[in-house]
Amino acid sequence: MFQYYCMNPIAKVGLDLFRENFKETKEIEAAEGVLVRSASMHDMEFSDRLLAVSRAGAGVNNIPLEKCAEKGIVVFNTPGANANGVKELVIAGMLLASRDIVGGIEWVKSQADNENIAKDAEKIKKKFAGTEVENKKLGIIGLGAIGVKVANVAKHMGMEVYGYDPYVSVDAAWNLSRDVKHVLNVDEIYAECDIITIHVPLMDATKGMIGSEALEKMKDGVILLNFARDLLVDEKAVLASIKAGKVRKYVSDFANSTTVGQEGCIVIPHLGASTEESEDNCAKMAIKEMMEYLENGNIKNSVNYPKCDMGVCDKAGRIAIFHKNKANMIVKFSTVIGSKGINIPEMTSKSKGDIAYSMMDVESPVTEELIEELKKIDGVFRVRIVK
Repeated sequence: MFQYYCMNPIAKVGLDLFRENFKETKEIEAAEGVLVRSASMHDMEFSDRLLAVSRAGAGVNNIPLEKCAEKGIVVFNTPGANANGVKELVIAGMLLASRDIVGGIEWVKSQADNENIAKDAEKIKKKFAGTEVENKKLGIIGLGAIGVKVANVAKHMGMEVYGYDPYVSVDAAWNLSRDVKHVLNVDEIYAECDIITIHVPLMDATKGMIGSEALEKMKDGVILLNFARDLLVDEKAVLASIKAGKVRKYVSDFANSTTVGQEGCIVIPHLGASTEESEDNCAKMAIKEMMEYLENGNIKNSVNYPKCDMGVCDKAGRIAIFHKNKANMIVKFSTVIGSKGINIPEMTSKSKGDIAYSMMDVESPVTEELIEELKKIDGVFRVRIVK
């Protein structure tokens, strides 16, 4: 029996997927798995029972990934599950910025008692006139699940699309329209594009990447969209660029005191993935990932451990070892297991940076004595009996 704990409300359609060998607990210390959305886990102390954290969403900046890795806690996310919801809001944001729809709506609301509103509207509508997006150049920084969807829709809208992503995956490349111009230097997007949207994860290397230097390279009157993470953009520099006439509109899905109410800013209250469909999709993916890992030891869509899949174990036992990625570790594991007279008919070992994960199916039942000896090997974080 596995126990799971929900740090945030998780869609019922996802929770209903749990099989009979899973039970919800109200005590996080008793859980082998934790489901989370936006709650911060950075200041938490983790129980030795905790094996997995599954984030119902793509971003994981609310989870201490390195700390979890060193404790042998696998952190999952749900890439692509909310991509369609975010894509639709990005397109909406682009249209709101291109044409002063918000300003027009606000003017109409202010005229609720005006009996001549129809005539007055005809007189004032030029004030809210904007530009069409057809034939405009759209620059997309980051061609992940969301960036690819935005690119493909934009092509159908008649836009000229530039995409930048030095780490674009094979799956993303296959799904990307062949008409998208894949540039090798982000400066080309800054120099050429009328509208720029950013879709990269928040890391030390990307924090504040849209700052004064990048803004100076952009075309006058550029529209900038941020539906990824607020800290990717130096918003004070953006406000200065709006005042200088460099940036025409800044659309952000992250409400904060820097941009709310500022001229040239359209701020949305983090609605990107806030659709019933996105929340359902994220919940279902997060729970499937957790069940597959807890039951079989297989890892898919982890952000701190490598992908690893050995299917369902049909041998007497399965051992999972979390360890540093360094030489001779497999030899040491095999030596300890072999010294107990236990044969290893199947095994796999995968690495991700400095972290590695090994699984071994064995032909004899796994004992606690064996596990304790494996734990003593230098570089091992954790050893788990999967079966």
